[in-house]
Amino acid sequence: MSKLLLNLRNVPDDEADDVRGLLESRGIAFYETRPSMWGISAGGIWVTQDSDFASAKSAMADYQQQRGTRAREEYAAAKRAGTAETFGNVLRTEPLRVLLLVLAILFVLGLVALPAILLRG
Repeated sequence: MSKLLLNLRNVPDDEADDVRGLLESRGIAFYETRPSMWGISAGGIWVTQDSDFASAKSAMADYQQQRGTRAREEYAAAKRAGTAETFGNVLRTEPLRVLLLVLAILFVLGLVALPAILLRG
């Protein structure tokens, strides 16, 4: 019976491509399901053979460890170079977006506090 190796919800295309290549290079049979039209299912990468699942999980764990290390190194390098995204940079480049998000947060907080305010009065 097939087993889900990777749910593709919020997975970047390059990571999904890397996982496909990893499985192909190790000769692990897999298939992919596409996202549903209504967004209920995000799709996934499934290992076909149960006997291959343990080695696929092991390879996936190694890959994720390497990808995490690489991402942290890239972020640290961007921070040192001053090119990392910060709140100040976003505020300078997209002030309207930040303002709208802050207003939306305040609106939601107001809705959450509204029952307490109405019960007190």
